[in-house]
Amino acid sequence: MHRLARTRATTSTTRVHRRHRYYERFTASSFATDDLTAGDVTGGEDPVVRQAAIEALGNMNGTIVAIEPTSGRILAMVNQKLALSSGAQPCSTIKLSVALAALSEGIIDKETPVALTRSYHMNLTTALAHSNNAYFEAVGRRLGFERVSYYAHLYGLGELAGYDIPGEQLGSYPDAEIPAKLGGVGKMCSFGEGVSMTPLQLGALVSAIANGGTLYYLQHPTSPDQVADFQPRVKRHLDIAGLIPEISDGMAGAVNYGTARSVRLNFDEEQILGKTGTCSHQGTRFGWFASYANTNYGRIVTVIFLEGGRPTFGPKAAELAGRMYRDLYDHSFFAERPAAPPANTAVIENTSTPQE
Repeated sequence: MHRLARTRATTSTTRVHRRHRYYERFTASSFATDDLTAGDVTGGEDPVVRQAAIEALGNMNGTIVAIEPTSGRILAMVNQKLALSSGAQPCSTIKLSVALAALSEGIIDKETPVALTRSYHMNLTTALAHSNNAYFEAVGRRLGFERVSYYAHLYGLGELAGYDIPGEQLGSYPDAEIPAKLGGVGKMCSFGEGVSMTPLQLGALVSAIANGGTLYYLQHPTSPDQVADFQPRVKRHLDIAGLIPEISDGMAGAVNYGTARSVRLNFDEEQILGKTGTCSHQGTRFGWFASYANTNYGRIVTVIFLEGGRPTFGPKAAELAGRMYRDLYDHSFFAERPAAPPANTAVIENTSTPQE
């Protein structure tokens, strides 16, 4: 009897501590109510690529840019108003730039273990595949802001990616490290905090990774005549050819078993390498996926950028990319083609300062 009374007393005086989970509120919609393609200039685009991009994007609020990495030609740009805007926080796609910077400086190679806790280490391949923030914060702090900024600008951030593309706007890159209360250089390297990147800037960098190190000006032909007279324009050559194998395993891992594995819901016939990104700002969530098809024929880079609410995130962008690659594959885009007649293959080298 006394034991029962003690139990009841204990029960009545014990407070239940409930864990309150924070849910971010989003004010933007992930789905478009208007025609996103209204006003797009399409006369010089590849009709197969454009249609595949339109169908993949569906009614998601976003843009898709498809690029030929061996020339910088934009094959399709769906929702050009958003694609040419001043961009948004790059989220985890900034990790590509940071990885190349750290490799260039000899701070890491793809197998270097970076301590995340006293007993846990991670290498670059795993960190890219799973988009590990702690890894890139640690690497970013070791690089320091000056080197991080130098390489970001070298890879095209803070300058126009396109050559004479009407309406293209700049992203932005801070002149100084963001305050420590916002995470400092670590958060700049894991989430792109304080940075604004455009889909074209990301597409130009991934094209350079796909082609071995040539950073092209992106060009958007607007008529069949401009396509026939197309000449690639080189912005600069990046000394990254020896570094690409160091990041390619992580980019492939993202698709095979990491944050971009949703690509394989729709497409698994060719190797796709890519990087996702998810973050939010002032009630709007961003979802990025930049990738390239590692094929002998039909070389293509795609950048998908989504903005909206909870349904918008990097893995969703990767899923849409899988749909697009599936459509291209079904239309024999990656198939070997008969040799084409000789075309104007002259390449114009940049001899002036970058556009700003």
